[in-house]
Amino acid sequence: MIVVVAPGQGSQTPGFLEPWLEDPALREQLGSISDAAGIDLIAHGTTSDADTIRDTAVAQPLIVAAGLLTLNALTAGDRRKHISAVAGHSVGEITAAAAAGILSEDDAMRFVVQRGSAMAAAAALESTGMSAVIGGDETALLERLAELGLQPANFNGGGQIVVAGALDALAKLAEEPLKGTRVVPLQVAGAFHTRYMQSAVSHLETVAAGLTVNDPSLPIYTNRDGSLIESGSHFVDLLVGQVSSPVRWDRTMNSLADAGVTGIIELAPAGALVGLAKRGLRGIPAVAVKTPDDLSAAFDLMEATA
Repeated sequence: MIVVVAPGQGSQTPGFLEPWLEDPALREQLGSISDAAGIDLIAHGTTSDADTIRDTAVAQPLIVAAGLLTLNALTAGDRRKHISAVAGHSVGEITAAAAAGILSEDDAMRFVVQRGSAMAAAAALESTGMSAVIGGDETALLERLAELGLQPANFNGGGQIVVAGALDALAKLAEEPLKGTRVVPLQVAGAFHTRYMQSAVSHLETVAAGLTVNDPSLPIYTNRDGSLIESGSHFVDLLVGQVSSPVRWDRTMNSLADAGVTGIIELAPAGALVGLAKRGLRGIPAVAVKTPDDLSAAFDLMEATA
């Protein structure tokens, strides 16, 4: 059982698409995706600096576009038949929705552009941020977050929870960490996947109403609770709601394990989810497709489990 996974925001690095765009066909494809998005993703994937691609309104379309580019290279010919299911982390769920046929590539890009802009606007309303908390007792951490007015944003599994909220509260958490924990501030613009994103949810409800939605042609897992979703419209509703609700990647990995996953392939910009799988899905082979050079290993994994 091969599952293709798509990463979320923070996975992008300057110039990460350069190796992909050496192929004229992929460069042309990214040009078409850029046209749908109304953003020069070729420039952002090759020459833009770290600060530019950290901007939420740029980062999110860039990540989804990279995932679509990688997906098309991965499934060229008849290789799609080797994929048993798909899942995405945060904004990667939009990539997964396109992979499963719920959204067209153009609609996926239109939606992610609106998502990135709406979340950037929501983040600008208050001074908020996010920190990764590694280790410690989950129950004790959740109690501490409630005391500080913070919220869990990502349950990533393997002893890692990303928390979000007011900057002063995050600073206090870092100054007085719970026993056995390490707090790492993240370079993001706001408290994503929390109540601070409610204005973005309201906007995306309107955007989603204009999308053409199909039921999935591949099994797809949701971040909401790790379950399989059979209705395309229900998945899009969850896609809208997850902007202000926690990402339960821990439960997604649990569901994959229960389903008998035999291999994980992460789309570009790859690495983060393979890293989480090493802790949450121990012993399961995984390939991070960072550059075209990684495709051969992905193909081998797909064929080995055919």
